[in-house]
Amino acid sequence: MVRCKSNTRFSSITSSVILTQTDTTVGFISQNNNKLAHIKERSSSKPFIKVYNSFKHIKIRIPQNKKNLVRRSSKTTFIVKNNAFRIDSTPKYSQILRELKWHYSTSANENSKKFNREFCEDKADILIENKNGLHELSSSRLLKINNTKIKVLR
Repeated sequence: MVRCKSNTRFSSITSSVILTQTDTTVGFISQNNNKLAHIKERSSSKPFIKVYNSFKHIKIRIPQNKKNLVRRSSKTTFIVKNNAFRIDSTPKYSQILRELKWHYSTSANENSKKFNREFCEDKADILIENKNGLHELSSSRLLKINNTKIKVLR
């Protein structure tokens, strides 16, 4: 099920905030990080996780000896030189999501609170939901990597 607040047929998908079930938990996704920062009421200087639909779209230089780790990991966020990213190659339930090569992602909740469907539906421009609905799950693992070390942050 896809619901949209706008009368136009997804004309500005790159600037819309989408509420959907991600590979890890319920999340807000958008290519506009300023809108996400406004919803989450956090500083625009604090970066969001950038989620790619394929390894080939990553523009971040990953250490050569860690590429297989990144390529084969699932539900794992990596930090390389202060750039947080994740690869989500799971099948998408919506054509809209399949067409996005990357997007910013954050959990769908108020700052430091649990998932609240009413709050999330009010803040999102587009709602994408499958037959299983939206449900809160655990967040992704968080690994900081460089040429020599892997540090587990979450």
